[in-house]
Amino acid sequence: MNNLSKMFSESTTSLQYADKYYTYLSHCLTEVNKKPISELIEAILECRKNNRFVFLIGNGGSAATATHFANDLLIGPRFTAQGIKALSLCDNQSIITAVGNDMGYEEIFTKQLENLASKDDLLIAISASGNSPNIMHSIKYAKEKGLKIAGLSGFDGGALRTSSDIKIHLETPKGEYAPVEDFHMTIVHLIGSYIRQMVMKESL
Repeated sequence: MNNLSKMFSESTTSLQYADKYYTYLSHCLTEVNKKPISELIEAILECRKNNRFVFLIGNGGSAATATHFANDLLIGPRFTAQGIKALSLCDNQSIITAVGNDMGYEEIFTKQLENLASKDDLLIAISASGNSPNIMHSIKYAKEKGLKIAGLSGFDGGALRTSSDIKIHLETPKGEYAPVEDFHMTIVHLIGSYIRQMVMKESL
């Protein structure tokens, strides 16, 4: 029984479950190693300084997080002409379905990187399990191309945690998606708000 199932079995009302869920999530966030988060902020700012791209990838809920992250990086620091070139590779359904149908689903991100990415760009991969074939396929290509890899993972981290240069990880039982995806969204908002404040300070 994972933590969420245990919390549900111990709750007689949705209010009790909500209280237990937030207590558990708070504990998870407290336990996270914060140093890699700082490393990712510095890598994003380095891309901004050198006019490099930040690419984001993920599946399912993690695809939504990748899109949200790209939005906050691209549009969030709107106070200066020098923004961040951030792009979620999850968003073009024509490309994704064409590549998935004609070449295989594991290629959906890699084929986009082949046409868009350059050495010293940054690839942020978001995956709870860390073992999605299309994520790992794109990471293999990105490493060969000379991109830096940041991985946001959960469970035991999987292959993504092993392969990433920057490893942002929340250790949870396998299959416990909700707290992992909540954690990943806190990373999006933490980093987005920090960079926004930095850019505002530059504009003063």
